[in-house]
Amino acid sequence: MIMKNKKRFILVASFMLIAASAFAQNEEAKKDAQEAIAAAAQVINATPRAEVEPPKPKYWTQSLMTRVNFDQTSLTNWKAGGLNNTTLNGYIDANAKYAKDKTFWNNRLQLDYGFIYQQGRPFIQKNTDRIYLESKWGRRATEKMNYTANFDFRSQFSDSWNYVIPKSDGEHEPTKKDWMNARSLKSGFLSPANVHLGLGMDWTPNPKTKWLAVNFSPLTGGFTIVANEILRYTNGMKRKQAFSDAELYPYEVKDGSGTVIETHGDYFRAAKFELGASLKVDLNLKINQNLTYASQLLLFSDYLDNPQNLRVNWDNRINWVLAKHFTLSLSTFLIYDDNVRIVTEDHPAGTRSVQFKELLGFGFTYTFPSAK
Repeated sequence: MIMKNKKRFILVASFMLIAASAFAQNEEAKKDAQEAIAAAAQVINATPRAEVEPPKPKYWTQSLMTRVNFDQTSLTNWKAGGLNNTTLNGYIDANAKYAKDKTFWNNRLQLDYGFIYQQGRPFIQKNTDRIYLESKWGRRATEKMNYTANFDFRSQFSDSWNYVIPKSDGEHEPTKKDWMNARSLKSGFLSPANVHLGLGMDWTPNPKTKWLAVNFSPLTGGFTIVANEILRYTNGMKRKQAFSDAELYPYEVKDGSGTVIETHGDYFRAAKFELGASLKVDLNLKINQNLTYASQLLLFSDYLDNPQNLRVNWDNRINWVLAKHFTLSLSTFLIYDDNVRIVTEDHPAGTRSVQFKELLGFGFTYTFPSAK
């Protein structure tokens, strides 16, 4: 009995020693693991962390819209009459806008150019030509009012001609040379051109949609430029000091029968300084997803030259998107300038009149996305 108890005691003691040894080893392993974790934490904390930079603010936005309209009429044995013709027009509308805090700067360039070829005229003639640059710098005064400085430039790319049917002997059709000799110049690059800079204020009733913007600049200065001497008289340029006497230096020189044989555009200045007030109204309406209407009315009064006679420029554009890249567009342009004389057969010396142009076209439109 005593021997059995002694064996049990030895067995229990052995298990206790084994358990104690295992526990001691576990504690040591646990301690080693804790020390390794602490060392790793020190290494991690000592390692420089890669900081994620926030995206840089984007102050500029750009857009570029291009449109090409093509129209063609071809008639064969068409009893109702008409003329074969082909028309090609191009339009570019580029915008670059800057906005930061209370400051903004909007720039817009519109370019129109087009040709028409018509049966019976052995040449291609221009049917539309326009350069219009606008730039507006502003600083917000209130939620709906801004202090502004406006710059604008208007002109065209190339010469425009008034074509009249040449005299014919009745047996032969007029040649291209006959047409060229019978035409008369109407306008050209920088003939005329209008450049203005105005200081004033903007009123925008809804700053979010900006469907309407009214700008009044009571201090607007600039120039009307006519580079071509032939066109200075009909565009209201002032006489040079040396040729101020109209009787002594007449613009038109006539022969004994009263036919004009010579004109003297060189008697007139190439530019006229203007100082006045301008009112510009911009309207942009999105009628639905596919139909938009834009209108701009610009009025200018020259303090230095008959301020009661307002210069009027009124542009309208309606765009109807028929498919993804195909648009039906209607554009109208109205101009009235009391200084400009319109030369016609009934008024060879020119008469003051309203100028109006309308363009209706179907074409391909593509807008280049803004760079990200």
